[in-house]
Amino acid sequence: METKSCCDHPSPGSVHTHDHENEQKPAEGHKTIDPVCGMTVDPKVARGGSSTYQGQDYYFCNPKCKQKFDADPVRYVQPKPVVSVAVDPVCGMTVDPKVARGGSSTYQGQDYYFCNPKCKQKFDADPERYVQPKSVVPVALKVKNDVEYTCPMHPEIRQLGPGSCPLCGMALEPVEISLEYEEDTTEYDDMKRRLLWSALLSVPLVVFTMGFRHVILGSSSSAAFNWVEVVLATPVVCWGGWPFFVRFYQSLANRSLNMFTLIGIGVGTAYGYSLIAVLFPGLFPESFRDGSGQIGLYFEAAAVIVTLVLLGQVLELRARSQTGGAIRALLGLAPKTARKIFPDGQEIDVDVKEIVVGDRFRVRPGEKIPVDGRVVSGQSAVDESMISGEPIPVEKTVGDKVFGATLNGLGTLVITAEKVGRDTLLSQIVQMVSDAQRSRAPIQRLADVVSGYFVPAVVATSVLSFVVWGVWGPEPAMAMALLNAIAVLIIACPCALGLATPMSIMVASGKAAGLGVLFKNAEAIETLRKVDTLVVDKTGTLTEGKPQLAAVVSLDSAFSEDDVLKIAASLETGSEHPLASAIVAGAKTRGIPVEVVHQFRSWTGRGVEGRLAGTTLFLGNKTLFAEKSIPIDRAETLAEEWQRLGRTVMFVGDQQHLIGLVGVADPIKESAKETIETLRSQGIRVVMLTGDSQKTASAVAQQLQLDEVIAEVLPDQKSAVLQRFQKEGRIVAMAGDGINDAPALAVAHVGIAMGTGTDVAIHSAGVTLVKGDLRGILRARKISELTITNIKQNLFFAFVYNAVGVPIAAGVMYPFFGLLLSPTIAAAAMSLSSVSVIANALRLRSQ
Repeated sequence: METKSCCDHPSPGSVHTHDHENEQKPAEGHKTIDPVCGMTVDPKVARGGSSTYQGQDYYFCNPKCKQKFDADPVRYVQPKPVVSVAVDPVCGMTVDPKVARGGSSTYQGQDYYFCNPKCKQKFDADPERYVQPKSVVPVALKVKNDVEYTCPMHPEIRQLGPGSCPLCGMALEPVEISLEYEEDTTEYDDMKRRLLWSALLSVPLVVFTMGFRHVILGSSSSAAFNWVEVVLATPVVCWGGWPFFVRFYQSLANRSLNMFTLIGIGVGTAYGYSLIAVLFPGLFPESFRDGSGQIGLYFEAAAVIVTLVLLGQVLELRARSQTGGAIRALLGLAPKTARKIFPDGQEIDVDVKEIVVGDRFRVRPGEKIPVDGRVVSGQSAVDESMISGEPIPVEKTVGDKVFGATLNGLGTLVITAEKVGRDTLLSQIVQMVSDAQRSRAPIQRLADVVSGYFVPAVVATSVLSFVVWGVWGPEPAMAMALLNAIAVLIIACPCALGLATPMSIMVASGKAAGLGVLFKNAEAIETLRKVDTLVVDKTGTLTEGKPQLAAVVSLDSAFSEDDVLKIAASLETGSEHPLASAIVAGAKTRGIPVEVVHQFRSWTGRGVEGRLAGTTLFLGNKTLFAEKSIPIDRAETLAEEWQRLGRTVMFVGDQQHLIGLVGVADPIKESAKETIETLRSQGIRVVMLTGDSQKTASAVAQQLQLDEVIAEVLPDQKSAVLQRFQKEGRIVAMAGDGINDAPALAVAHVGIAMGTGTDVAIHSAGVTLVKGDLRGILRARKISELTITNIKQNLFFAFVYNAVGVPIAAGVMYPFFGLLLSPTIAAAAMSLSSVSVIANALRLRSQ
């Protein structure tokens, strides 16, 4: 075991696990917060153990939370309020320190972050070379555009303003889509312009080389023919293909070989060879010449390859721009103005950005609600389909929450703003969709591993092809060897592999958002389809989470049901307990006034008492009435029947006898039974897990025809139940909405939070159902299945395309069928391969 001296210190980014026998515990009674799920933890009995990060101790409610923290502590710890991005001192790229792919190094007390490991190696070998002032500010930061861009294949690469990824050469795209600035089409417009001029020159070049040059130039010498090809091909290769050569150079400089490495070598070889053949034909031996002694030229191949790659880039850029369509559609829902009501009663239309929390504004019939808030006046039906996916308008009245971008119906509403700007539900949806689109699915790892060896393997195959054809090929052997080597380089397409997963994830995340389902990351999309066990919390998940008055019965002829309810509501007025609120709201709905109660007293866990009109009255459970010696025998049968229906029973009486009963119930969601039946028909085991009593839980389960119920479970025990299922080999999803569900949501393979629940629950989950509609689970599973099927199709196509295309380009068909693949055809196939992958991903939008 390694021994450390007192001078050995952990690096700033390291995480250390505590030895619980020797660690120093916090002060007595001190409680901490689990940084992963947000639960309060007693350090003395922290079931998940503890870890130290940057000198700070963190305690966990369960081992799963600790495991997640140790794997990525930066994600769960508030970052330092310094710079959000860093500059790679070697290549000048802007790098997000939280996901720096190349790691970091410290030199003279300063931390440096790198876009890839090669840059870190260069820096560590000679840091002085890269810390000079001239290298501090990269070109990207000098761009006026202050929008941050990233690479869809390498999300750790970030820079200000558009450009190309230094790892794969792909055009970068905005990290966040916004309607505040127009979509940047600079890259697309530039490629279109280059494509147009390249096509105009390549078409006559191909016609010229296909045997028409004698018709055009008559009996002129072959030298004249050759110079016409030079004149037509040079602008295409040197100007049209310039962006590809820049990316080719960057790939070599960053030691990150990619598609443009292959294109650069292939086009450069074809053009360079042909140009030397025109300028210095005497350098070439007989093995390069045909039967008439002429040297084969490949200007048309180089030009057509550039033109076809440009076509592929244009099609790819246009297709990729469509993947952000879902987010743009969401952003476009928000209105630009709001009708603000000033304190003096004056109403003026103002920019929605001027609305702050607490402002009042009016929404007239047919208008969109500008920000999230609560209705203070008016009544109307609001169409919330744009955020929930449900087409039926929701009735809104005083006290109800409303959300920005939803459409008001026929009534007029006065609303107080509660959430504005980035805090609105719409903004949070957009942010979650963006985060999910940038995340990487586990299935992507296979493509990443293959891509790491792909380009070197293709280059090796090209060299091998050249050698084999040069030694054993027919005459002109060297010319044939060169042709096949170029075809191998051109046909290979690593981008088809790299795009197979990210494109599908981007489209799926946007589609899900439109259906009221938010995926936090790609892993949740991939895992959800595998789930075979769904554990569901009761309150707020299967039920509405808002208790309502269900029944009132009078057991004394001197009191009517309204009298019983009046007593109960008067005793509960002022209480914030959900059951009390349900009784008071029920009385208000029936138009029953409450009266002032004197000598009020609360008996924790049992009920309340107070004097009303000179009489001492009680409202509570069996325990309270037993303590007060008030008989309830004649009501026990009815009380038990109510409890079997899932109602909470409260007795109402005076000091001598029982007056009546009040029943409160939490209504089951309309979508619950349908969802559970569908899930069970799909072979998914559904288990109710709740802290409520066995009797209440069984009543709800009976209505939903649920066989498995685990009741009276404490919050810290819920995660243990899930871990037990996981040890049985189950893939477990957990659906919940409260703080008490957060540990279980974090432990589950996939946590599903109700959007109507707490922020802690939502942050702990991988999937959020915007309106808490359980049918969203069915939608999420369907999207998960379609997405993974789509990804597998893309990967299959990409693997098969390269596995078949590269050998054919190398000439394996020639000995059997006498067929060789022209570099021109190879370029067309390569260009269309990436476009095909993107087009297949876009099919998800209509499925």
